[in-house]
Amino acid sequence: MKPMRRLLLTTLAVSFFACLTAQKPAIPKPGATAVKGRNISITLTPLKNCKVYLGSYYGKGRALVDSTFLDEKSHGVFKGATKLTGGIYFVVTPQLTIQFEVLMGLQQQFSIVADTSLKENAVITGSLDNDLFKNYSAFSITKGRYINELQTAFRNTPSTGDSIRLRNELIKTEKEIRDYQENISKKNPGSLLAMLLNAMKRPTAPPIPVINGKPDSLYPYRYVKDHYWDEVNFNDDRLLRTPFFEPKLDEYFKNMVVPDPDSIIREVKYILLSARTGKEIYSYLLTKFTNKYMNPEIMGQDKVFVYLFENFYARGDTLLLNPASRKTITERAYSLMANQIGQAAPQLNLTDTSGKISALYHISAPFTLVTFWDPNCGHCKDEIPKLDSFYRAKWKKYGVAIYSVNIYENEIPAWKKFIKEKNLSAEWIQAYETKEAKIAVEKAGLPNFRQLFDIYKTPTTYLLDKDKHIIAKQLSLEQFDDLIELKRKK
Repeated sequence: MKPMRRLLLTTLAVSFFACLTAQKPAIPKPGATAVKGRNISITLTPLKNCKVYLGSYYGKGRALVDSTFLDEKSHGVFKGATKLTGGIYFVVTPQLTIQFEVLMGLQQQFSIVADTSLKENAVITGSLDNDLFKNYSAFSITKGRYINELQTAFRNTPSTGDSIRLRNELIKTEKEIRDYQENISKKNPGSLLAMLLNAMKRPTAPPIPVINGKPDSLYPYRYVKDHYWDEVNFNDDRLLRTPFFEPKLDEYFKNMVVPDPDSIIREVKYILLSARTGKEIYSYLLTKFTNKYMNPEIMGQDKVFVYLFENFYARGDTLLLNPASRKTITERAYSLMANQIGQAAPQLNLTDTSGKISALYHISAPFTLVTFWDPNCGHCKDEIPKLDSFYRAKWKKYGVAIYSVNIYENEIPAWKKFIKEKNLSAEWIQAYETKEAKIAVEKAGLPNFRQLFDIYKTPTTYLLDKDKHIIAKQLSLEQFDDLIELKRKK
């Protein structure tokens, strides 16, 4: 099967729709009442006495949405009291093999006749959207072949005059394709094909303009970003039933959006508020952004997740979740609220190895590294001595303080043994929370240090400035070292 998106995205791809033979489009009259439900007749030879399925794209995945039983004559009907969400669908055999794709528009009373050995010759009758695409397919394939011929001739011509002529012909032909697409949108603005063509558009970056004698090198970027979503409605549920909307969305955040959390939040807010009236797409996008930024790849982007929780879930959108997901998201949000980059670190008043209380905020140092670890954790056994090596080699002379926390109050012997065996620097504050202190925090209903510092793995490390504001977290020791060097130079 050749995915429909390839034909829509390029003029060179071949699709089964190019060979469809369909009747003249049955265009609904203005004011006509749309037929309720779906009734899609299918004859798929040589399959008999078996079940076949109707599937659809769903974001980056696929889903089976309907089925029918083929009788002795290879005939069945996909039917239901409600219409399917518009988009790109496909017919699937009992062996779960995709046969061919179908545009599912507003008209869902049509017929399909096909053969599993001749997928490209499927015949769809009674569907305006598939008729439109048949014509577009034939046009784009013809023009695509011509463009290919022109490009080949352009590469092989030694004549400057011929090169200019061929280039002009290329420009002319590409414009004809764009004009054809624009004409579809103008004449059939509500059609699925028009929506698909609009959704796939990528703006072409203009040349760098010269303003007051100086080139504005950022103008092409700003232009593409400003026009990236032209004619795309984020509340259109049909976008989910295409294989190209979510990749385009990912491309936008990767290439067009500055990766700092505040820039991401502005984009996410706009998209979600625009999608809010969609029946399916709003919850899908909210879930997508939640999963992406709950545990982000880039430090500090968890601020986006906290924003989502405070401005969407905490205001009622937890109704979209099952109880287990609601619990996970709520707990994760509360674990991140107190340790955002730029915020003051939560207070720590823990007991050191001598039995005295050592307060984090009593430390006077240009930088403080706070690390939470477990003496029985294999990774910690490697990382904590490595941290000590960085401290002895560089950080100590820089005035960096180390506040080291054993996260388990019942592992005191193993903790002290490890400190002694690895000869960890005596200048470190080595501390833990006593059992009594832990019980007192629980009785008071206060968050414990594990929640306040989001300790879900060990070691977990934070870098604080002189005022105990969080500079960085969850980096490698090498990255912490680079950051300390950078901050010192500034």
